[in-house]
Amino acid sequence: MFTKATFTFLDELAANNNREWFEENKARYEILVRAPALEYIEQMAPVFEKIAPHFRADARKVGGSLMRVHRDTRFTNDKTPYKTNIGIQFRHAQCKDVHAPGFYMHVATDECFLAAGCWHPEPEARGKIRDLIVDNTEQWIAARDQKRFTRRWALSGDSLNRPPRGYDAAHLALDDLKRKDFIGVSPLTPDEVMSDTLVRLTGARFTAAVPFMSFLCTALEIPY
Repeated sequence: MFTKATFTFLDELAANNNREWFEENKARYEILVRAPALEYIEQMAPVFEKIAPHFRADARKVGGSLMRVHRDTRFTNDKTPYKTNIGIQFRHAQCKDVHAPGFYMHVATDECFLAAGCWHPEPEARGKIRDLIVDNTEQWIAARDQKRFTRRWALSGDSLNRPPRGYDAAHLALDDLKRKDFIGVSPLTPDEVMSDTLVRLTGARFTAAVPFMSFLCTALEIPY
């Protein structure tokens, strides 16, 4: 699916991040980026039906799992119009935004990785996750520290400097209560991205994250 030409195109887009160049090379984008990404998403659909049936592998060109190439430049000083990475998010069927629980793959020339969890959840959602960690600490630690998970995944994201208000500063899982993001990250190499075993490889890694994701879904009162 993905090839060296995919990475070459992303490099060229980074060096020529303007609308004129992109329009001239749009056919290459379709062949080298969008087509293999949609093929990957389509092949992941039966994987998610098995391991996470409420999450969607949606292979539509627009509005599906493939994140748009156009950047939102309204609230940033960086006005370059295009993303120079491929972002693929497998979202929960009941959730519509990037802050909800999801599985994710990031492909770029400087870094490739998988992610699973909740990135920048809203304060209410963050509170629900923290409360469940307090109420079911053993279950949380079991999911977080499961060997199959920790072998490939590491928790990442932003955290508070101090304990969140209303939570025990001596709690066993204090470092997790301080989290503002509840995400695991698993690095990929470009060779793995270009491998013909990519679907099997990423499916196995996402499977290892199932207890972690199930805990987050339980906290947010959505089915896993």
